[in-house]
Amino acid sequence: MTKTKKLGIWMDHSNAHLLEYSKNAIKANGVVAKFSHEGRDGDLERSEKHVHFREQSEQAAYYKELGAVIKKYDEVIIFGPTDAKKELFKILQKDNCFKGINIAIQQTDKMTDNQEHAFVKTFFSEA
Repeated sequence: MTKTKKLGIWMDHSNAHLLEYSKNAIKANGVVAKFSHEGRDGDLERSEKHVHFREQSEQAAYYKELGAVIKKYDEVIIFGPTDAKKELFKILQKDNCFKGINIAIQQTDKMTDNQEHAFVKTFFSEA
């Protein structure tokens, strides 16, 4: 019998905290989007359309990076305070690579690291 690999992801549009669940412990890692709205003074000279396109492209790369991580797991809970989790979930639903993975999403507030760990532990303990 193979061991089910479980992952919790707290995320917003620019950060993701990856929490790999096992009965003994939770291993934490992070993914950070490669963009921010800071330091964009030069963008004021460019068209709004160009800036929006670049931000969409960077957001897609962030979601793709998370998707590559999710492919390695059997069960995933994606949670957080923004709609980023819903956006990622819609992308994953359209890709057949994720059909065999049990993915759930849940709205939460901002959390401390300890609260994130407790949330993941509770979610997978009750499943």
